[in-house]
Amino acid sequence: MTTHVFIDGGAGTTGLEIRERLADRPELSLITLSDEQRKEASARKSALNDADIVILCLPDDAARGAVSLIDNDRTKVIDASTAHRVAPGWVYGFPEIAGREAFAAARRVSNPGCYSTGFIALVAPLVRAGLISEDWPLTCNAASGYSGGGKAMIADYEGGRPIPAYSTYALTLSHKHVPEMQAHCGLTNAPVFAPSVVPLYRGMIVDVPLPIGAISGAPSAEALRSALRDAYAASSVVHVVDDYDSATLAIERCAGSDRLDLFVFGNASGTQVRLVAALDNLGKGAAGAAVQNLNILAGLDETAGLKL
Repeated sequence: MTTHVFIDGGAGTTGLEIRERLADRPELSLITLSDEQRKEASARKSALNDADIVILCLPDDAARGAVSLIDNDRTKVIDASTAHRVAPGWVYGFPEIAGREAFAAARRVSNPGCYSTGFIALVAPLVRAGLISEDWPLTCNAASGYSGGGKAMIADYEGGRPIPAYSTYALTLSHKHVPEMQAHCGLTNAPVFAPSVVPLYRGMIVDVPLPIGAISGAPSAEALRSALRDAYAASSVVHVVDDYDSATLAIERCAGSDRLDLFVFGNASGTQVRLVAALDNLGKGAAGAAVQNLNILAGLDETAGLKL
């Protein structure tokens, strides 16, 4: 049986990455519109309703508008925008966290944010296991390649003018990923989130420091690592890395792949830990996640088309 897929916003960075992963897959048929047809409301609405699965690669308001154009009870939606990540009735598109059973009858799936993916992957299983309290004041430091900022940021970085080696941002402490980070980890308090961008096209590091000496029960680094290992034992995408003995971790570690690597680093005295996730902001942080979710919704091999 062929699954018909329409990527709305397929000319953007994430849309193009998704299209690449869906190429040469005979079990899928892509519905495409010409440049002229994309400007026609009727043609776009028809594509949205003709598809078995729609992937939205649009700004938030446009994504909400696209959902409103679907007037049947058959078409399934994967929304890569921020619009529905904490919305009632939407399954959070992180199957390793939400549980694959949540997808069984799902018609609306929200693709996670890239930073959120790293943070939630590290924190949610530890909160669920009782190793981190839900009211602990968590902080998160992260760095991304500039492609995470979309076409505008790509143009800034590739426009030929001098660019900074490192830029921190979201200094208003209101980054759009924070609500899903808090909600899907079950946290009482929003984490203090400090994202940054570096002059690298793709790649991401998400770092959550823990003063475990001050945490009730003082869980060891190995206890934290073991809990993560158990949480992702069945995953072909998320890997807990053991015996990593280098003093540095490159942001490019997972660039060009759809996998997610997790690390737990502890000091000799057992009083401090750094939980670290390495991923591609365009892979498991965006297009790779969307394709993984599409595969599940279509009843296909979960890793089909992924770069692992």
